[in-house]
Amino acid sequence: MGKVALAAKITHVPSMYLSELPGPRQGFRQAAIDGHKEISRRCRELGVDTIVVFDTHWLVNANYHVLCGPHFKGIYTSNELPHFISNMEYEFPGNPELGKLLAAECNRQGVETMAHDATTLGPEYGTLVPMRYMNQDQHFKVISVSALCTSHYLADSARLGWAMRKAVEDHYDGTVAFFASGSLSHRFAQNGQAPDFATKVWSPFLETLDHRVVKMWENAEWKEFCGMLPEYASKGHGEGFMHDTAMLLGALGWSDYDGKAEVLTPYFGSSGTGQINAVFPVTPQDGSAIPPVQAANPAGVQSTSRL
Repeated sequence: MGKVALAAKITHVPSMYLSELPGPRQGFRQAAIDGHKEISRRCRELGVDTIVVFDTHWLVNANYHVLCGPHFKGIYTSNELPHFISNMEYEFPGNPELGKLLAAECNRQGVETMAHDATTLGPEYGTLVPMRYMNQDQHFKVISVSALCTSHYLADSARLGWAMRKAVEDHYDGTVAFFASGSLSHRFAQNGQAPDFATKVWSPFLETLDHRVVKMWENAEWKEFCGMLPEYASKGHGEGFMHDTAMLLGALGWSDYDGKAEVLTPYFGSSGTGQINAVFPVTPQDGSAIPPVQAANPAGVQSTSRL
């Protein structure tokens, strides 16, 4: 029935918003903003009606959660970085129908997931920042998925991504894009040093590791990358334990995925972290490589950083 037309790994650095404002940092994140605008243009060209964001700023301690209210509007200040994002207005439509379909298919595939369509809960800035540059005209409906998962297995997140793709393809009459909203390495600069690392990565090791990962994505080395993802998430200080990346790759077919990533915004440092905007072509997959659900077998894996 439906179609997943575009998938991407995107940045949501709050300095993008700061880049809009008068001051010494004005304009310095234009490349990242332009990358978002290009992704938006492609989504429109492909007929996307709904964007699903795997948001690494939505922290959850149990279950997976889908925020799918009918409409979102508000003024947002980041509790994490209130000096970067303060009083930022947002508004866009949601998609309760699709949100419920996504959660239902996840549950059918053994990943416990809850849809929230009647709630006062608002989106986090992993969703709000990209939508500011991709969706100011409210062209797209938006769904946010929790991806800062503190007590979850990466295997379950991969299965969730695949289940969400199947929900779209088998049960939804429309066209959808999936975005993993999070960084590569995510080691922030030490307190007091943030200004010195405004455009830098925290260490040469992390920067080298990130560059190698990007090359693997461009070369379609997915079996190797999926195999190293748990250790990369741990040793690379992956944002949200890289559950957003596991979700995205699950939707793409996991280690059987055969597409080559296209980098739209070249890798850059931000407050010590490694960032990128990259598009992943959606290719036909049968889901046979998706790892089994681990939550049903807690003795099998003992760490959230592992599969």
